[in-house]
Amino acid sequence: MKLECKISFMLVYPNLNPVAFTFGSIKIYWYGILYLVSFAVIWWLALQRQYQHSHWTRAQIGDLIFYAALGVIIGGRVGEMLFYEWPEFSAHPLSLFEIWHGGMSFHGGLIGVLLAIYFYIRRVKWSFWEVMDFIAPLVPVGLFLGRIGNFINHELVGRVTNVKWAMVYPMFDLQPRHPSQLYEALAEGVILFVILWLYSLRPRSRGAVAMMFLLGYGGLRFICEFFREPENPLFWHFLTRGQLLSLPMIIIGGVALFFIYRRKK
Repeated sequence: MKLECKISFMLVYPNLNPVAFTFGSIKIYWYGILYLVSFAVIWWLALQRQYQHSHWTRAQIGDLIFYAALGVIIGGRVGEMLFYEWPEFSAHPLSLFEIWHGGMSFHGGLIGVLLAIYFYIRRVKWSFWEVMDFIAPLVPVGLFLGRIGNFINHELVGRVTNVKWAMVYPMFDLQPRHPSQLYEALAEGVILFVILWLYSLRPRSRGAVAMMFLLGYGGLRFICEFFREPENPLFWHFLTRGQLLSLPMIIIGGVALFFIYRRKK
């Protein structure tokens, strides 16, 4: 009875349907639609950044987004199975292709993008860091829409809390929880986008924008993990898998920026 009274003052998940459209036996999910929208918005923003990088052509930008999209999808799915779903993957390797039963790992997607860009620059003969600095401010768009997709999919719910804006996810349980997907959409999407976009408007040393992305995302993701229900056993009794994977990003980004600015001085 006490739980019911408490829930009455909490926000209740609006019970959004993950399926946007159905054509016979074919289901089109909002998650996939949001990914397509993110690639379109990223491509448009890349054309805006073309004014700062006049030697880039529209065709080259289109190719870059195509390679990056492949890296995100393939790397994100493989990373999800290796980092978060290893028992299932080791027992049923074909579950890798069951994308309707699983999500995407950002850290796996990042590795996939790095590999895709490596193959891309071999074609255009450009500097790896020049390409990374160009694309880094665009990534938060995909992160924002991806977290909205998580919210619609009823996944990655937050930890139990008693804050006034706590949300109850009836399909998960009846406990009030942090709406952690929305926290991450705001932090990794909106805040990180503003930081990187403004930071990249001025000329920077090569690699500085990419390293700012590593530091910014790693730090914001590390903080947001404190509000998100852990998907796997904790490391050392307090670190989540996401925090453990974000630590190298924080260290590499922070140390690299220190030496970049020290060398500049």
